Amino acid sequence: MSGEIKTLLILPHIKVHNANALSSPFTIGFPAMTAWLGAMHALQRKLNQDGFADLTFSATGVVSHQCDLQTHKGVGDYVSSIIGTGNPLDKTGSRSAFIEEARCHLDVTLLVELDGLNKTDEVAVLERISHHLHGHMKMAGGDIKGLHAPSIQRIEEGEASDLAMLTRQLMPGYALVERRDLMIAAMESGQDAMDALLDYLVVHQSCTQDDDGNVTWQAKRKTYQDKPAGWIVPIATGFHGITELGEAKNQRDPETPHRFAESIVTLGEFKMPYRINSLNEIMWHYAIEPENNLYVCQQTHSLQKPTSADDWSDFY
Repeated sequence: MSGEIKTLLILPHIKVHNANALSSPFTIGFPAMTAWLGAMHALQRKLNQDGFADLTFSATGVVSHQCDLQTHKGVGDYVSSIIGTGNPLDKTGSRSAFIEEARCHLDVTLLVELDGLNKTDEVAVLERISHHLHGHMKMAGGDIKGLHAPSIQRIEEGEASDLAMLTRQLMPGYALVERRDLMIAAMESGQDAMDALLDYLVVHQSCTQDDDGNVTWQAKRKTYQDKPAGWIVPIATGFHGITELGEAKNQRDPETPHRFAESIVTLGEFKMPYRINSLNEIMWHYAIEPENNLYVCQQTHSLQKPTSADDWSDFY
């Protein structure tokens, strides 16, 4: 029995310079998932304005090929320091005061699930996508320095040969997948959210000494169901509203209700694409839970899934 045919836009090896690495108030590293889905939402709106009104981007997958975090660790330093810029200089030639911004240079491939695309429009859509991405678009706050030629492929869900053909194009690289299940399991055992997060990130060092006095050090991280949990990292996946909807002085859009929010951080895993069994394992969707004031990106369907990113309008 054949499965669902999915239309995928593949944006291979996008080089992003000076992307925002401060993904939440207390994590630094790979940009937040909201940055990637937000960039694809912006691209969709540009294509809609180009005349492809029925085209929607329903899901996005992110594969990292390289992430160069702009930090420096000198000889004898215990922690790394952010490499910041001090420009422009003030009138005396000294560096002006500035807020440190964590930056990174990236090489990523994005997979985008398309809805409403006519086959006759494929060439025109690809031409407009190349035009926009080589123009003045930002991605995760960084400048796009280049990318390989985008393409459109159709994948049959459940067809192993189609999935294998796709994953070969993504290697070598690491797909970012959600591991909220680790957080849930830890919190159900009695830990609070922060302890559950840190418990999977902390590296425990231990040593043993043999009869001759030789010391052997071992590094160990927490396991999940008696197996290594994988390459686990903290990821920012959305926002939690902390005030009621209303108006704020000098808000960007006077027509849209405003609210203050805080970042939502959970656990993710960088996973080799050849280890995925289904395309859905790496695709991220927008999701909202109005009764709990949640606006998140996720890979499950436990929350209400809006039809498009425009359903986030009560937050923006």
